[in-house]
Amino acid sequence: MFAAEGEIERLRQRAPLVAPSLLACDFAHLADEIRRVEDAGAAVLHLDIMDGNFVPNLSFGLPVVEAVRRSTRLPLDVHLMIVEPGRYLRQFREAGADLLTIHIETAPDPRRLLDEIHAIGCGAGLTLNPPTPVESVEPFLDQCDIVLVMSVMAGFGGQKFDPVALGKLRRLRQLLGPRALISVDGGVNAETIGACAAAGANYFVMGTAVFGRPDYRRVIAEMTATARAAAAAEGDGAADPAAWKPNPTTHC
Repeated sequence: MFAAEGEIERLRQRAPLVAPSLLACDFAHLADEIRRVEDAGAAVLHLDIMDGNFVPNLSFGLPVVEAVRRSTRLPLDVHLMIVEPGRYLRQFREAGADLLTIHIETAPDPRRLLDEIHAIGCGAGLTLNPPTPVESVEPFLDQCDIVLVMSVMAGFGGQKFDPVALGKLRRLRQLLGPRALISVDGGVNAETIGACAAAGANYFVMGTAVFGRPDYRRVIAEMTATARAAAAAEGDGAADPAAWKPNPTTHC
C-alpha cells in the first residue's frame, strides 16, 4: 500500500472526473483560480510539467507545484513531459504531487520508475502520445493506477483532437475493466468528451474548455453529465465512438 492509494480509490468512486489543467488558468490569480475550480466541484487538479526538451515548450516546475499544494487539499495529478523523469520523482512528490505520470516514450521499460513512484507514496501512471501504439504500455498496466492517452501531441498548443485516441481508450478499457482510471488529454471539450467517454475514458483533462468559460461550476457539471450519459449509452449499446467525426472548429 502507498500513501496516495486512498486518493486513487476516492477518484475511482467519483468518476467520471473533469480534471482542470492549471496550465490554462490565470497565473496572475493562481490561488483564486484554484479556489474557484475547487468550489465548482473539481475533485483533482492536473499539472503539466514541460522541460523544453522532450517537448518544445516550457511550463512550470517545482516552485509552482509547491504553491499549488499550499493552496488546496485536492489531489495533484502531475504529468511529467520531461526526459529522465526518474531524476525528479522524489522532488515532485515532496513538492506535493499525489499522482505522477511519465511518458512511455521516455522510459520504454518503466517498471523501475513505476515501482519508485509507488515507493515514494504516489499513484503511478503511464502516458502515450498519438503516434505511440497502445501495445507499448500493455506489459506495464498492472503497475499503473492511471493511464493517460494523449489526443494531441504533448507540449504543442492549438491542435485538433486526434480520434486515434478513441481506439486506444477502448482497448485500455477492455484490458483494465470498469473501475480503472483512464484519462484523455488534448482537445477535450463539449464536442469530443462524449466520444471519449463512450470509448472508455472516465477522467478528462480540460484546460481552456474550463478556464476559458466564465462559469466553472456550470462547465464542470455539464461535462460530467455528458460523460456519464455517453458512458451509460455505450453500456446500453447505443453509442458508437467509431462514428465520431471531427468538427473543424474543435481545438485544444
